[in-house]
Amino acid sequence: MDVEEKYDVLDMRNYRMEKLPKREKSKFERFLMKIGAPLAILSFVLILWVLDIPFLQNIKPEDLSKVAKSNYDAIGSDQFIFANRAMLAIFVASLILWITEAIPNYLTSLILIITLVLTHVLPEKVAYAQLGHKVMWLNIMSFILASMLVATGVAKRFALWFIIKFGKNASSLIFSFMVINIVLSLFISATTAKAAILLPVMMVVAAIYGASHGKKNNVGRNVILQNLFQNNMGASSFMTGSGANLLAVSLMAGAMGRDIFFSEWMIAAFPVALALMIIGWFVGTKIIFRIKKEDRKPKIAGGMDSLKKDLADLGKISKNEIKAVIIFVSILILWVTDRWHGVSPTAVAFLGGIVALLPKIGIVKWNDVDIPWHLLLFSAGAYTLGAGFKVTDLPSISVNASFDAMGFGADTPFSVLYITLTGAMVFSALFMQSKTMRSMIFVPIAIGVALRFNYPILSLAFPVAMLIEHVYTLPFNSKPALLLYSTNHYSMGEAFRFGITMQIIAWGMSILMAMSYFRWLGITPNGLF
Repeated sequence: MDVEEKYDVLDMRNYRMEKLPKREKSKFERFLMKIGAPLAILSFVLILWVLDIPFLQNIKPEDLSKVAKSNYDAIGSDQFIFANRAMLAIFVASLILWITEAIPNYLTSLILIITLVLTHVLPEKVAYAQLGHKVMWLNIMSFILASMLVATGVAKRFALWFIIKFGKNASSLIFSFMVINIVLSLFISATTAKAAILLPVMMVVAAIYGASHGKKNNVGRNVILQNLFQNNMGASSFMTGSGANLLAVSLMAGAMGRDIFFSEWMIAAFPVALALMIIGWFVGTKIIFRIKKEDRKPKIAGGMDSLKKDLADLGKISKNEIKAVIIFVSILILWVTDRWHGVSPTAVAFLGGIVALLPKIGIVKWNDVDIPWHLLLFSAGAYTLGAGFKVTDLPSISVNASFDAMGFGADTPFSVLYITLTGAMVFSALFMQSKTMRSMIFVPIAIGVALRFNYPILSLAFPVAMLIEHVYTLPFNSKPALLLYSTNHYSMGEAFRFGITMQIIAWGMSILMAMSYFRWLGITPNGLF
């Protein structure tokens, strides 16, 4: 019997991440890796010591934020200008290293942290303290809670049960994944982890409808691409949906001097994300990858029975699974009601993490917890950059200079600013892999533009932040996109057709919301569209 005959397309064990083919970097990507480090060093040296940067030579103290003005008064104009040059040099060099992936992203973060200290942009106490930022702790606690769901098997049980219960045909199966992605997004802040949990289920579902082992069809394309889109839209629904969301919240809260509530983000973002998921389902299954009538029925007899068997193999629901659900629901209730009881999402997650780890009472042991420290170090570097931006006011200074050069006056309509910033955020995802990096770039710019034109910070920064997760168009746009592209169920061109369509729709949706729903919520000002 040959290998082909031994391969069981309905066996979930065949679709683990480690069994997927590894994608080789293209010649262009390898070229970028080679030139990344020298280019970063050259850029740093030129900006810090060689190039003439006019807009940094004419800083007016009266135009600075309170924090930057205080720093300006404390260190003097010359040192303040040098600090801004250093901040710009570090930012550009870090950006080059992150984009080219010349070195691991966590190593870039470690380098930028110590460079901010050595150039005296930040004191050591402030720079090193970012690893203890409350958003970092929320990230850590979220990974503990996510590990709880994975270790107990409750996440897999829920996914299998929901698909068996409601996935009566190809279209409803794809629709079922939407609900599963939303639920998982509440607790699992890593989109790659969600994709990895659901990957075996996706592959078996695709196989049931005839898409497996090199065979492609529109059911398989929709199952994988819809999951990729739903994964990201689920993440955009909640501020805990990804580390990039939490970074954006931190930046906006720091600029405004108040916290942004979990419920505040959810009320604004979830209805929009849900509408986009429904539109995406329609566009994918009815237009771009239309599922023919004959393809809507399973191609493998008893295919759904394999999913039922996997569910049965999990056995009866255990006490730990029940505990996980109770903790899950309790934390969710406290998060959704945070603006009424005043306990922060970080404190709530802390309590949940402690309960989950308690001996006898808890569910998981520390060794069961999967915390990706390299991602946390990367995030710490991004937060440290944010602290540097705050004391130098570089985003506002550069935005003011750019807008002056382009002739944008005080009478520039709010609609022009909104459309420009949201469009830049959406389509920047085509060439930037890191959501954290995009958050680090565009949210401060939106804050700077809002301050320049005397609009509320949230009116521009919040809509921009809600577009962070649109990273699904090309394989290199995000790690989940790369992971699911490796399933070989669709081509790069097919992913682009669906992805760019949804990006355009998402941009249009954001503009529509600015004129209606966001205005009703008080995010965008009345009468400015």
